Amino acid sequence: MLAHANASRTLQLRSEPGFGSDRNRLAMAAVLGALVGVLGGMIGLGGAEFRLPLLVSVFGFAALQAVIMNKALSLIVVVAALPARLLGVPFESVAPNWPVIVNLLAGSLIGAWLGATWATRLASRNLYRVLAVLMVLIAALLVWSHLGGVTPLGLTGLFQVVVGVAAGVVIGVVAALMGVAGGELLIPAIVLLFGIDIKVAGSLSLAVSLPTMLVAFARYSRDRSFVVLRENSGFVISMGLGSILGVAIGGLLLGVVPAIILVPMLAGLLVLSSVKVWNHA
Repeated sequence: MLAHANASRTLQLRSEPGFGSDRNRLAMAAVLGALVGVLGGMIGLGGAEFRLPLLVSVFGFAALQAVIMNKALSLIVVVAALPARLLGVPFESVAPNWPVIVNLLAGSLIGAWLGATWATRLASRNLYRVLAVLMVLIAALLVWSHLGGVTPLGLTGLFQVVVGVAAGVVIGVVAALMGVAGGELLIPAIVLLFGIDIKVAGSLSLAVSLPTMLVAFARYSRDRSFVVLRENSGFVISMGLGSILGVAIGGLLLGVVPAIILVPMLAGLLVLSSVKVWNHA
């Protein structure tokens, strides 16, 4: 009984990193959440890939706890973004592409469960390093997809379906491991594999990412580290509200800063963050 109490106390201490007073910590969570949202919104994303290193380096959450927190915050941002996305891209433009959603979901749901399972089983040191490598890969993908140009591969028939499922698995794994919605992977994949306009691809990515995130979230809920959400509920609300506001502002600023300047800057930020996360191991 005493050992169980000590273990619970250790988990609580690790999941409530200090940041001055509780009020200051919540205020900082809201401000940084908004800043991350602005950065992501300016390139049409939610910014979760930039939020993850902050949860680790600034707020001191352990690797798995940071991933679970990031997944919860990503879910909040995606749900909030759905109505605005439907206003920008009507449902009539999205509905005819339901086979694309089903094709990717056939793989991403499996990938999400696998990714979340691996994250809960990895040693913390190894998870930090996996996250660091994934951040570098996301940085490279950002530069390629926003500056290099994404052109359809011209795939058809059964081969297109098989590649779509495989891509979904990979995207689901990466999204679960990082606690992100996966839009930075889904949007270029939809354009590449299915030749769909990038605006419609953005809406389709939300339709794929939401159930994919729920599967990963369900898997994480079975791990004892999931308690971090209950013990830091105020933090989640503060950063979540800040993130939603930031994404809205970033969306209004979309295109204000030239991509040739903004994208390399954000990619460099991700690479620097990956170094910090790697050294955190």
